[in-house]
Amino acid sequence: MTKIIARTVALILTPILAFGAEAKIAAAADLVYCFPEVKKAFEKRYPNENVSFSFGSSGKAMTQIVNGAPYDMYFSANMGYVQKLKNQGFIATDPKPYAYGRVGMFVLNSSAVDISKGIGVLLDPSIKKIAIADPAHAPYGVAAVESLKSQGIYDKIKSKLVLGENVSQATQFVSSGAADIGIIPISLGYSDKLKREGKFLLFPAKWHNDIVQGYGITTVGASNKTAKLFSEYVSSPEARKIFKQYGFVLPNEE
Repeated sequence: MTKIIARTVALILTPILAFGAEAKIAAAADLVYCFPEVKKAFEKRYPNENVSFSFGSSGKAMTQIVNGAPYDMYFSANMGYVQKLKNQGFIATDPKPYAYGRVGMFVLNSSAVDISKGIGVLLDPSIKKIAIADPAHAPYGVAAVESLKSQGIYDKIKSKLVLGENVSQATQFVSSGAADIGIIPISLGYSDKLKREGKFLLFPAKWHNDIVQGYGITTVGASNKTAKLFSEYVSSPEARKIFKQYGFVLPNEE
């Protein structure tokens, strides 16, 4: 009987040991195309590990973590959010930057708007709706507003702004025709999907404050082996190559 019980326990535990642990990650919406590729490369290197993502606005993810959401890691589009959670006791590791972002304009191929003329096209009367992420909780929404203000056109077009829950939704507004144009992250504008759908014009970096994206392992994930491995992997040459493909500027690089 003892041997039968031992065999049964072994059979139950074998799948757990074979597949390893999973790390649940709250990730900024600008990573929605980049991170699946990082995941694929990570799991190729570590076949027994798995990571899953929940994409959304960085501010809302921060609130979810404070309210007990069981995320093992937090990848924010705003390094300050990670530091804030660290100060409050929700992040176990020292916050680290993983990328620096940029914003630009996106229109569909079918649009008559010529974005090569620059940000001034937003003043065109034919443009009725301009999609951005909600600056109340989305760092890229803040950068969009900063860019508009830096060029002196925010007050002239603010009535045209339509706010997405996050940058993915703001982009979807353009893709679906609900908005004429969008101000979105470079990481989305450089994705294969959006390259097929439309055109993207990158704004000068000086138009907005630095978008320093950071991450940390939460106190929930402090003992999660997979989270630790993924934390180390995002700074590997393989992962950095993927980040650069999506237009990110990386730590320790110009």
